[in-house]
Amino acid sequence: MIYVTSDLHGFPLPDLLRLLEQARFSDADDLIVLGDVIDRNGGGGVETLRWMLQQANVRMILGNHEAMLLSCRFLFDGSAGGSLAQLDMEKKRLLHVWMKNGAEPTILSLRRLFLEDGESARGILEYLEEAPLYETLETQGRRYLLTHAGLGRFAPEKRLSEYAPEDLLWNRPQIEDRYFQHTTTVFGHTPTLFYGPEYADRMLKTPTWIDIDTGAAGGRCPMLLKLGEEQPFYLV
Repeated sequence: MIYVTSDLHGFPLPDLLRLLEQARFSDADDLIVLGDVIDRNGGGGVETLRWMLQQANVRMILGNHEAMLLSCRFLFDGSAGGSLAQLDMEKKRLLHVWMKNGAEPTILSLRRLFLEDGESARGILEYLEEAPLYETLETQGRRYLLTHAGLGRFAPEKRLSEYAPEDLLWNRPQIEDRYFQHTTTVFGHTPTLFYGPEYADRMLKTPTWIDIDTGAAGGRCPMLLKLGEEQPFYLV
C-alpha cells in the first residue's frame, strides 16, 4: 500500500509514528511526504527528516519550506561569513522570506546538528536537494499525481515538466478548480480549513483533486491518506 501525508511542520515524530501505527503502516508499505516537513513548530522537523533518511520505504516531494531552506543553504556552509551583517542583499532577502515563514526552529535545530553530527546535517541538505517537485504513480487501478501545492496555471495539454517550480510549490487552488480528468492530483500546502470550517481537520476531496493538509502548521494534526482506497487516517 502507498500512503501520503503532508505539511508536518515540526509535528512531533513520536505522534507521527503513532499515526502510522494506527494505519497499520508496515515495512511492506510506502510513505510519501508531500513537502513541508520543516519550520513553524517544535524542533522544526529536523528529527523527522533524520528518521526519513533512515527509512527505505519513505520518500518526499519537495515543499516550499524546504525550497526556502535550500535557498538559504549559505547559513550552514560557511559562505555567510562571520555575521548576518555581511550577507549581500539577495541573501538577506532570501533569509527574510524564510524567517517570515517560520524558519527559526529549523535553523536552530539544524545548526545544532551541524555542531554535533555534521555528516548527518549535510545528509539532510543533500536529501532535500534530491527531492522531486512531483511524482506520478498508479496503484489499485487508479492514477495519481503528487505535488506539494497542486498545479498553478493549469492547462490540460501542458507537460508536467513545463510547470515552473512556483506553480508546484506555492499554488493555492480554488475549490472550483479542476485538473486532470483521469488522474487524481493529491497535494497539501493549503490547510483544508481555509476552504471553510466544514473542512477543518479533514481532507478535502473534489472531482479531480484531494487536499490533505489538515493544519499541522497551526497546531492541528496531520493526516494519512491510503492511495487506491483513498482511505483517510486521523490521529486519535
